[in-house]
Amino acid sequence: MNASPAINPQLAPGIEQFVELCRQHSGSLFAPAAKVFISRAPGRLDLLGGNDDYTGGLVFETTIREATFFAAQPRTDGRFVLVNPSVRSMGWHERVEFTLEDLYRGGAPRNIEELRAWINADPNQNWIATLVGNLYYLKMKHPQAVASGLNMLLDSSIPLGKGVSSSAALEAAGMKACAAAYGIRIEGIELATQTQWVENAIAQSASGIMDQFAVIMGNVDSFTPMTCQPCIPHPLVRLPHGLRIWGLDSGVRHSVAGIEYESARAATFMGYQLICEMAGLPVRRDDSGILARYTDPRWDGYMARISPSLFRRDYEDALPKTLSGAEFLKTHPVHFDPYTPVRPEVNYPVRNCARYAVEENYRVQSFYELIRLAAAPLAESTLQALGELMYGAHTGYSDCGLGSAETDLIVELVRAQAGHDLFGAKITGGGAGGTVAVLGSDSAAAQQAFEQVVAAYRQQTGIAPYIFTGSSQGADAFGILEM
Repeated sequence: MNASPAINPQLAPGIEQFVELCRQHSGSLFAPAAKVFISRAPGRLDLLGGNDDYTGGLVFETTIREATFFAAQPRTDGRFVLVNPSVRSMGWHERVEFTLEDLYRGGAPRNIEELRAWINADPNQNWIATLVGNLYYLKMKHPQAVASGLNMLLDSSIPLGKGVSSSAALEAAGMKACAAAYGIRIEGIELATQTQWVENAIAQSASGIMDQFAVIMGNVDSFTPMTCQPCIPHPLVRLPHGLRIWGLDSGVRHSVAGIEYESARAATFMGYQLICEMAGLPVRRDDSGILARYTDPRWDGYMARISPSLFRRDYEDALPKTLSGAEFLKTHPVHFDPYTPVRPEVNYPVRNCARYAVEENYRVQSFYELIRLAAAPLAESTLQALGELMYGAHTGYSDCGLGSAETDLIVELVRAQAGHDLFGAKITGGGAGGTVAVLGSDSAAAQQAFEQVVAAYRQQTGIAPYIFTGSSQGADAFGILEM
């Protein structure tokens, strides 16, 4: 292993510690004389647009300081050795070994259902799903390059279940480092779409592309606006001078594989299906992209393209407030989302979820333009408008069944600090727990008001919340470190 590479811990917090961890595994995991390829991907904080990515909306994210680090080194045989000290405290296997034969049998890709069954056979090692999926994808797309195994080391400072995209960071860091070890360069939208496929197809988590894009394309003190149709990036937007963002964890574990997220997403596509029928639009399945989806000749399958005024005028009142899966399936044997089932026993909030998809896109567009075009310092009216858009988004989550008592409490505690340099707050990511994003001034008054929110929340719930502050380089800005 080579001498210390040039690193910038100001832009990539935690990198010095991970390099030292790699050195500690020299000999026991890594061959001392061979190169090690290191990638880093941060978590993300969702300012606006959560749950609007799978309907084609604009999303507006920023990176956090906490990150996942991944190191990969080529082997001369077909074995994969993966070490992850991060999972020791959870009782999971921190060392996992497998071979190329577990991914490919007789020169052909293993059946995906069979691969999933193998991954999930041991609940103490099914955390490897996305990492195995990365290698499976690389072998499919680059069969000649992926001809041997890897030594791999993983460590992460991103807390799990807090709605800050620990899974996307794991996927991005792992894919980027493993690809580099095989001499393959993957970055940008290509990396985002490939890791989204892994999460959807292998890990069976029906995420949109928002998280992957943010952790890959983000940078320090910047927002990553993107229109998810399927992945149209816009120039990074700097955090305006005088503003500050916090993330306040509710202590309620979030998961995009949870029933609340699945139900809201399925309900949204049920609403889209019913709207297309009202509009007399033919809908077809499109398998031309990396992920299958359904399209129509007017909105191209994207609910976010429906204007709020048109939705209110022509469709909102005609949609059912709730619809059981059993009733929907009687007349709709095909569901227009390939990645969520319609469960007969579930009652779906179709109208509210369709409204959220339409209105959230409009809120994010308004938020984006206010941030991008406003002169510094931002006028008080602009700050109030930004806060109101965040509060509106939070209410939309609750309407979709994605709220929680704890995140509602945090938002109300922030609202109670109006006039003390805190402007808005909302639940983030997939909702149903997780983290609340808070927008305020970069001032002593705002910091004091935020600390009062934290103290009040701890007093009323008994939960000592994790606090996210600051940002860092995304995976592409960090690049690949060789040592």
